[in-house]
Amino acid sequence: MSSFGNFKEKLYVKLRRTLFLENIDRKLAKADHLQIDEYLQRNLYHNARYESADKLNRFEFQAFSQFGEDGIIEEIFRRIGTTNQYFVEFGVETGVETNTTYLLYKGWKGLWIDGSDENINTIKQNFSKAFAQGNLNAIQGFITAENIEQLFQKGNVPVDFDLLSIDIDRNDYYVWQAITHYQPRVVIIEYNSIFRPGCEFVVDYDANAMWDGTSNTSASLESLYQLGLKKGYKLVASSFSGVNAFFVREDLINDKFTGPFTAENHFESPKYFLYHTPGHPRKVSL
Repeated sequence: MSSFGNFKEKLYVKLRRTLFLENIDRKLAKADHLQIDEYLQRNLYHNARYESADKLNRFEFQAFSQFGEDGIIEEIFRRIGTTNQYFVEFGVETGVETNTTYLLYKGWKGLWIDGSDENINTIKQNFSKAFAQGNLNAIQGFITAENIEQLFQKGNVPVDFDLLSIDIDRNDYYVWQAITHYQPRVVIIEYNSIFRPGCEFVVDYDANAMWDGTSNTSASLESLYQLGLKKGYKLVASSFSGVNAFFVREDLINDKFTGPFTAENHFESPKYFLYHTPGHPRKVSL
């Protein structure tokens, strides 16, 4: 940053402090968190709809996940158990907000993939102990349906592993469809929740495309549900926020989940306004 840029930055900070804007921001953030907590208590945790055995949402909590995914993951594996406690997640950015960071704290091992060299370098710095202990591997790669299994091979991913989390904001459907030589026990994948059950939608495939910030992305829960059936997976939950769908391999269902395992039963409308980080700002120590 130039000297003039530094001057502007210092002036901006001083002006905000003079006008007490920092205090106002803190008060607004606190009020926002309280409103979100009240909304969750009223509409999720104390809502009779989520007391039935087929609803995993009542177990939601947030440690390092974007919303309540950490809690759903924990409950799924409480029911089906774990094998090698190995995960694969891609689209992790810096690793601070993922569906699998909390699992590292619980002794799991796994692979992260991200398209940004900068993100991978940051991960290797911030998770240095996990790398040194052999608990985490991270590789750079722009993920496509054509190269996903090659990236798995590069990362030495076992054929059978416990958890796969897919979050690349566009071609998620096609990438999951292309994974045929690996059989994760649980799959988490983002869905486009503006499309209601009964409506099949999948964005046109473009290997080089990224999310353009519009609704023309990913796939509807109905389409992912249908894909899951073809691949031998049952839909067991969607996050209350309407972001992630959870699939369990059908040979593991038994009597541990009641169903019905349908998009209609597990659909959640988009509630992106619930995005916030309760407690202290996240910083990893791994």
